Amino acid sequence: MSEPRRIPSLLRRTARHRGAAVGMALIVLLVLLALLAPVIAPQDPLAQTLDEGLRGPTADHWLGQDKFGRDVLSRLLYGARLSLAVGLGTVAISLLIGLAAGAAAGFLGGFADRLFTRACDVLLAFPGILLAIGIAAVRGPSFGNVLFALSILGWVGYARVIRAQVLKVKAMEFVESARAVGAPPSRLLLSHILPNALSPILVEATFGIARVIVAEAGLSFLGLGVAPPAPSWGAMIGEGRHFLFVAPHLVTAPGAAILVTVMAFNFVGDGLRDALDVRVEAR
Repeated sequence: MSEPRRIPSLLRRTARHRGAAVGMALIVLLVLLALLAPVIAPQDPLAQTLDEGLRGPTADHWLGQDKFGRDVLSRLLYGARLSLAVGLGTVAISLLIGLAAGAAAGFLGGFADRLFTRACDVLLAFPGILLAIGIAAVRGPSFGNVLFALSILGWVGYARVIRAQVLKVKAMEFVESARAVGAPPSRLLLSHILPNALSPILVEATFGIARVIVAEAGLSFLGLGVAPPAPSWGAMIGEGRHFLFVAPHLVTAPGAAILVTVMAFNFVGDGLRDALDVRVEAR
């Protein structure tokens, strides 16, 4: 059975995983809140009311106000858009690069595979988050620079996974049969090998989104994310840490948002991994 036909079945098995079902529900809710932020946000996230700075939750500001009097709930909703955009965008870029590099290395083998392996070893010697911090510091805070900084090494893990899968699928009998009847290399790779090698990359991508959201929050916390005053969960924590004992809501609200979002994607990743594990499925 080809991979595209297995994916709906894989998603159904994943949904039966309790944690994954909760994670999917939270992700859907988060996406809806992010998309509808301009409609449901109670205030303009950039509007300042300086004489009301650091106020706690009230009837007009459910999660309180920051040091500039901006509504924390509104900034939280708009910050969800940024976190999801960075997470999905970085993983998409990394997947495209990793898929192309890993598939080519696994399919061609020989010198190309050895060169790919050595290049990955060299790149993995660099601490990813430190390199991202350095790139963001040099290029300056912006959405595009955050994507670039987090994608520069992000593709390596996906490439290694897809290479291993291509090597595994390439040795299977149905691929040998297709090669025996004269299928060209491009058809072997695109129609027979890659469609049957994508399942593990879905799991890796799900966990990858969670990692990127945390990394983006870290960059924003250091002032290297999207330029202020754009709402960002990490930047909100960075601004609020100075008032932790005076206005703890400035830190707890975005911190809880990051926690719930990362847990949701990790729950879904766990469910996908269990759905792909025949031993778990058999139990």
